[in-house]
Parts: sequence; C-alpha cells; structure tokens
Amino acid sequence: MGTAEEKSITDLLASAKTIAVIGLSSKAYRASFGVSETLQSSGYRIFPVNPNEHEVLGEKCYSRLEDIPEKIDIVDIFRRPEFVPEIVDAAIRIGARAIWMQEGVEDEASAERARRAGLFVIMDNCIAKEIYKRRK
Repeated sequence: MGTAEEKSITDLLASAKTIAVIGLSSKAYRASFGVSETLQSSGYRIFPVNPNEHEVLGEKCYSRLEDIPEKIDIVDIFRRPEFVPEIVDAAIRIGARAIWMQEGVEDEASAERARRAGLFVIMDNCIAKEIYKRRK
C-alpha cells in the first residue's frame, strides 16, 4: 500500500462516524463479530445488515442497506465476492462514502463502478487491523 492510500485510509477512518457491516453475525467466533466489537469500542456507530439476525452487539439488524434510516459513511463487507456487485449498487444508491471489502473479498469490476460513482474503495483488507495500526 502506498503512502497516498495510507493517508486516504487514515483520513477516512478519522472522519467516518457510521459503518454498515454487511453480513454481521451474532456468532462471537465469526470475524465479523470481533471486527464490529473493535469498531464499536473505537467510537464508530455500527449498523448490522443481515436478514437472518434481529439484533447484534446491541444494535438493531437491518435486512438491506436501504433500510438503514441514517447516512452511512463506510459499507464494510463480510460476504463472499459473488455478493459484492449488489452490495456496491446499494451503497451507491444510499450515497455511502466508502466501500470496505474485508480480507479475502475482492471484486475489481464492482470496485471500479464504486470509484466512478465517487466512493473510496478498499479491497482485501481488515478495517480493524487498520484501526489498530493507527493507534500506535
């Protein structure tokens, strides 16, 4: 990662307040759960998005991004790459500022579509690791 991208990530994490976590599970052993705990303890407001959950980490769960009643800064994706195109389309529709694809999640075509719509895109990277890196 170049220094320009590092600075952009730092700026995004410093200015973001709300994060929709797509695929957040209530199972404590899942990566999405631990990462979301880190987001909450770092001061972010999380919005779980998972049609199979009612509430996770004390937050109401939403079935779709479009159902969240507040402006979302970052859409954090914990879903397999084949689900990314529809998530990116929804993120563009709701006016999110950034798409964050967790480790192992990449979709260059969707990333390019998001960039053309003005969203900042991070792929194959853990948001919690980036937060920890900046705490030092």
